[in-house]
Amino acid sequence: MTTRRHLLSTGLATALLLGACAFPPGSPTSALPPIVFVHGNGDNASVWQPTLWRFESNGWPRERLHAIDLPYPLARDDDGRAQPGRTSTAEHMAYLKGEVEKVLQATGAKQVVLVGNSRGGYAIRNYVHNGGGTGVVSHAILGGTPNHGVWALREFSPNSEFNGTGPFLTALNAPRNAAGDEVAGPAKWMTIRSENNDKFAQPDGLWIGRRGQPTNVGFAGPELKGATNVVIPRIDHRETSFAPAAFAATYQFITGRAPAVQEIAPEARAVLSGKVSGLGLSSVDPASGNFANNLPLPGARLEVYAVDEASGERRGPAVHTQAIGADGRWGPFTADPKARYEFVLAAPGYATTHTYRSPFPRSSSLVNLRPERVPEADRSAPALAILNRPRGYLDPNRDRMAFDGQSPPPGAAPGAGVSSSRIRPAGAPRAVVAEFNGEKVVGRTWPLAENHVSVLELTY
Repeated sequence: MTTRRHLLSTGLATALLLGACAFPPGSPTSALPPIVFVHGNGDNASVWQPTLWRFESNGWPRERLHAIDLPYPLARDDDGRAQPGRTSTAEHMAYLKGEVEKVLQATGAKQVVLVGNSRGGYAIRNYVHNGGGTGVVSHAILGGTPNHGVWALREFSPNSEFNGTGPFLTALNAPRNAAGDEVAGPAKWMTIRSENNDKFAQPDGLWIGRRGQPTNVGFAGPELKGATNVVIPRIDHRETSFAPAAFAATYQFITGRAPAVQEIAPEARAVLSGKVSGLGLSSVDPASGNFANNLPLPGARLEVYAVDEASGERRGPAVHTQAIGADGRWGPFTADPKARYEFVLAAPGYATTHTYRSPFPRSSSLVNLRPERVPEADRSAPALAILNRPRGYLDPNRDRMAFDGQSPPPGAAPGAGVSSSRIRPAGAPRAVVAEFNGEKVVGRTWPLAENHVSVLELTY
C-alpha cells in the first residue's frame, strides 16, 4: 500500500511517523548500519558533504558513511549503445554493487542503507531488483529520482534511461507482486519529491528543450507504488536529497525517530581532503569543456590560502601546497573551522581556478575540486567569476540571492532549473560577493587575460 506524507518544512522532525526499523536511543554506534550515498547524473561524491555532516552531528560514525564517485557520471543518450565517457545502466549498477561489497567487507555489516539522488536512484533500484542486492539492502531512499521518466514519449530519445516508455524504466517499473507494487521487500523503500518544483518532474517540456509540449510525466513522477512517498513543498530537484528537510525525512525513515539536530555541529578542528578531477572535451563543442568525469587529474597543483572574510584578500602565504599524484587525492589539510579559504588549482589545459567557499565546520574527505576551462564566448572578458550551487538551484521566485550586487544573479530562472551564474567584471581585481538565503561567500576577481577564473561555491 502506498503511503504519502505532505510535509511542512518547519515540521519535519515530528511529522514523519513511519514504520521503519528503529534503533533505540543509546544503541551502540556499531548497531547503526553503514550508509552508501549515490550521486546523480553528472555529479560526484562531494554533493553529499553537508548530509554526511548532519548524520555525524547526530552520532553516526564517520566510517559508516560512504559516498561513491562514479568515474563517468553521465548517462548514455542511448542506453544500449556505447558512448565515450558515459555509463550505461548496467555499468552504473555494477559499480554500485562493487562499492557496496567494499563497504560490507570494511564494516563487517550484513546490510547497508542506500540513499540516492536523481539518477543514483536508478542504480539503487536496478541493484536491489536485478543485481543481487535483495537482502543486502535494508532501506532504499530515493530523492528526486525520475522513476517514471523525465519524459514518457516514444518519439523522443526512445532508448534513453530517462524515457518512461523506454526499455529500462518499463522493465524496472513492472509490477512486482499481485498488488502491482513497483518495489518489493525485504528492503523498505522511500521516495522524496518536490510538490511541484522539480525541473525533472514537470508536465511541460521546458527543461528538456520542448517548451509547450507535454512530457506525459507529472509532479508525482518520482513516486513509486509500494513505497513510502514523501512530498516536501518548495524544494527543488537536488534539494530532494540535500536539503535539511530531506535529511530529516531520511534519518527518521532509517531510525524510526526524528534527528536530535538538523544543524551541523562544529568540530574543534577540521581535517580536509578530497579528489582533483578534470573535464573531458565535449564531442559536440570542444571549447565548452563541459563533459564531466570523476577521473583523477594527475599533474595538477593545489595551493590553499586563508582569506579575509570581508574582502577575500589573502592573509599571508599558502597554508597548504600539493602536487596532485596519479590517484588525484589531495590532503590532509588541518583547517580552522571558522576560517575562510581560497583553493587555487592549476593544471595544463585548464584555467587557473580560484575557488572560494564558506568555512568548513567539520572534517571531510569530500572536498573535491575541479579546474575550469574558459568557453570561447568568455575569452575576451576582463575577468570571469562563476557562482555555483551544487546542492540546489537558484530560483528568483523562492530564494533571496545576489551575485556582485545583481539580484537575481544573471541567468537565474524562475522554476528552480539553473544552478550557476556567470559575470564578467571589469576593472582592477576586486572583491566579488555571492549571497544566497543567508549564506555569504566573498571572493576576488582575477585577470582572464592571464587565464585565471574565480569560482564562488555555495555549500548549503
